[in-house]
Amino acid sequence: MSLQRFINQALSPWMSQEGPDSDIVLSSRVRLARNLKDIVFPTLASGDDLEQVVELMKESIVNRSFNPNLGQFELIKMMDLEPIDKRVLVEKHLISPHLADDAEQGAVILSENEEVSIMVNEEDHVRIQCLFPGLQLSQALQVANAIDDWIEERVDFAFDEKRGYLTSCPTNVGTGLRASAMVHLPALILTNQMNKIIPAINQLGLVVRGIYGEGSQAQGNIFQISNQITLGMSEEDIVKDLESVVAQVIAQERSARDMLVRSSSIQLEDKVWRSYGTLANSRIIPSTEASRCLSDVRLGIDLGFIQNVSRSILSELMILTQPGFLQRFAGKRLAPEERDVRRATLIRERLKLEKDSMGE
Repeated sequence: MSLQRFINQALSPWMSQEGPDSDIVLSSRVRLARNLKDIVFPTLASGDDLEQVVELMKESIVNRSFNPNLGQFELIKMMDLEPIDKRVLVEKHLISPHLADDAEQGAVILSENEEVSIMVNEEDHVRIQCLFPGLQLSQALQVANAIDDWIEERVDFAFDEKRGYLTSCPTNVGTGLRASAMVHLPALILTNQMNKIIPAINQLGLVVRGIYGEGSQAQGNIFQISNQITLGMSEEDIVKDLESVVAQVIAQERSARDMLVRSSSIQLEDKVWRSYGTLANSRIIPSTEASRCLSDVRLGIDLGFIQNVSRSILSELMILTQPGFLQRFAGKRLAPEERDVRRATLIRERLKLEKDSMGE
């Protein structure tokens, strides 16, 4: 399979789009946790209980019309997937590592454009997730709430008048809402400001995590900023507070970029082009080095140092160079050393495709 065809088939359609503040905010995500009334929650449920949940969700969603823009929904059971395929879904942020690794009777229901992902039998019976490019948390919440209402026409969710929606983990009780923005913050790292910003964000009831959420590390200067409070506030207020904080982080990142350009433009431009040269010429490159260089190149594109390379290349290559995608493209399992070689080859070929498409 050619690289271009693989890219077209592998990436979610929304990934190639840009949204508000896309120079810094790569994506917005809203997730609603729900459980079905009168069925034991997944942490204690029997196999029969879990299978019942899958069948109920299949009847409630698949082959039903919701929104033409989303297309049809498809249910995929985890037990029917190879480990590499599960890994690919994690790398695309369509399912959680927990669903991939620990939920044998779990499933995911995907919209045709992969903007909506509904995890079944993860930590909760149902987790509705909506992904949008750029800073579009309110829009993602609107779609998630509409799907929530649509599903609730067919099933009853576990709900308490005082506590709100009931979930397996107490930290999700109430709205069941987790909203997050994935942000690219290279200038705040280069100017050593992140160590001050993270504690300030935490004091506001928000949390800063790595690229795959809880327990993951930041890669390529990419972080997730998300809410921690789910009880005692409305969904709209939670999202509004998060949007406000993210807007401040965006302003600080832009200010830091301006300062770097004014104070050390030639050094920054040299750093960017050295990273581009590494990506364009390396024959072996580990994931950490690739992530760092991709972050530098994305910054160079945003600042105008690098012309005729699309901004979406960072988001695209950060996903395509992950272990699952590399093995999917290779059509076989790869040892870590083999992945480093394949990663370098894929990046070189992708940059060449970009040049060819620009007529260079």
